[in-house]
Amino acid sequence: MSQQQPPVRSTRRSPSRVHRPRALAAAGVLVVLPLLTACGGDGDKDAGGKAAPRVTAAPAAGVVAPAKVEVIAGLTGCKAKIRIDADELRQGLCRTKKADYLITTFPEEKLKETWLESARVYGGKYLVGTRWVVSAKPALLESLRAKLGGTIRELRGIGPKPPG
Repeated sequence: MSQQQPPVRSTRRSPSRVHRPRALAAAGVLVVLPLLTACGGDGDKDAGGKAAPRVTAAPAAGVVAPAKVEVIAGLTGCKAKIRIDADELRQGLCRTKKADYLITTFPEEKLKETWLESARVYGGKYLVGTRWVVSAKPALLESLRAKLGGTIRELRGIGPKPPG
């Protein structure tokens, strides 16, 4: 009589491809919500209501992104504490004397765009590069852009704008 072997199970759980967009959207919501405490200005806008892209090289960086969370954090002068390490994104928290901010990297550009689309519901400004996003108070984004390059993107939220 032959015995059947139990199926081999992986210790690492990965969401199915069907659930990944939902997991990514949920992670984006949880990440973005606490960071959006400051009011954003209108800035320069194009006809579509989006902030006009301001892409610059990062003379201080000297590297071409996409990069790892740790590399981007190092360029900004902090050591990131990794909060999320998933197939869809990696995210680290930087705590500095000036402010706290999040660095999120993505294995594919389309995952970054999905994350940004999910964050759009909250509005706010973000520093966006190739497969990475920095979430910080608007006043800090310009100095981070000088170190990292990228584009400051303003996302329009839904509902009434808070005073400020």
